[in-house]
Amino acid sequence: MAEGRLLGIARHDRPRGPMEVVDRVRVTCGLGVQGDFRGATRPGKTPRRQVTLMEAESWQAALADIGAHAPWQERRANLLTGGIRLPRRAGAVLRIGPDLRIEITGECDPCSRMEKVAPGLKAALLPDWRGGVIGRVIEDGAIAVGDEVRIEE
Repeated sequence: MAEGRLLGIARHDRPRGPMEVVDRVRVTCGLGVQGDFRGATRPGKTPRRQVTLMEAESWQAALADIGAHAPWQERRANLLTGGIRLPRRAGAVLRIGPDLRIEITGECDPCSRMEKVAPGLKAALLPDWRGGVIGRVIEDGAIAVGDEVRIEE
């Protein structure tokens, strides 16, 4: 089982809203990341993108490729991991902290907003799922920066 650490947590309460960085948060099947507008499950729908996760190493590599510097939350991901390579396949399950479980549902494609962060950043995030992954919550949990991140097969 691969292990890493949760290095950051961020959320935004409305589309295009500013990212708020927090040290701890509750994440649920019904609402995703507490306080983040994107995670709420709609009636009759199976959520595909409740939580977004990104590797610190991928973020740094993309920035290095274009010679730029920017804080990780500019990527607009909810969770920043370190020391672990996130699965590049749908169906993989991550455990964060003692309780939270997230099923990976796909790649988090970088959008054109990344060009406002730094010219060339969208293209630098495209290879090898550098932009991160999207997932749905399958078991609720409270998480905090520093928690262990594990891949469950």
